[in-house]
Amino acid sequence: MTQTTAAVRATGLAKHYGPAEARVVALAGVDVEFRRAEFTAIMGPSGSGKSTLMHCVAGLDRADEGTVWIGDTEVTGLRDDALTGLRRDRVGFVFQAFNLLPTLTALENITLPFDLAGRRPDHATVDNVITALDLRNRLHHRPSQLSGGQQQRVACARALVTRPEVVFADEPTGALDSAASDELLGFLRRSVDDLGQTVVMVTHEPSAAAFADRVLFLKDGLLVDEVTAPTAGRVLERMKSFERTGA
Repeated sequence: MTQTTAAVRATGLAKHYGPAEARVVALAGVDVEFRRAEFTAIMGPSGSGKSTLMHCVAGLDRADEGTVWIGDTEVTGLRDDALTGLRRDRVGFVFQAFNLLPTLTALENITLPFDLAGRRPDHATVDNVITALDLRNRLHHRPSQLSGGQQQRVACARALVTRPEVVFADEPTGALDSAASDELLGFLRRSVDDLGQTVVMVTHEPSAAAFADRVLFLKDGLLVDEVTAPTAGRVLERMKSFERTGA
């Protein structure tokens, strides 16, 4: 695979926590690529390193060893100010906790990335995302006036309005009921299919992973398997195999 087909790639990623005598290995030398216009889910047992991997490739955390590229930009060599600019301008984030500002309306939260960048919103894109996520009647409500599913849709809209190169989603459905989860995941799926978006999602739910094009499995800080065209049943069986065999 050539570099131009990868929205994000990493080589030799290693991350450790704690002092040497009690060191915990979160990543043990991971090589991975996330292809453009593809939906990738990352799964694994608790403590496998899946969230650490996502945070390192997204520029939210620095690896102890290895390199990360977003497009043709090497992230691991950036200074803090340049890294902040890259996360603001080229990356979108959706978190389980929503991370909405409580004093802003839904619309103000959605357009916040433009305000932080000192740019005028692209009104056509904002309008398309608002329509796709069915938020038209909630734009002037504050987060406390929205349901959990509505708050997560606002967070998803905020991540997508700048048309980032890649959207990282960390357990985005963890606080949602099944109907709201399917709605959000369906929109992420359509953003890949219809808009050419790249989505990388950490999840522990086989039903959520089934929306992806492929699923990467981590164990003990290493990539150990990959499933393409996943179904919830295939993903669940692979997760159960970790428990049965430890591999």
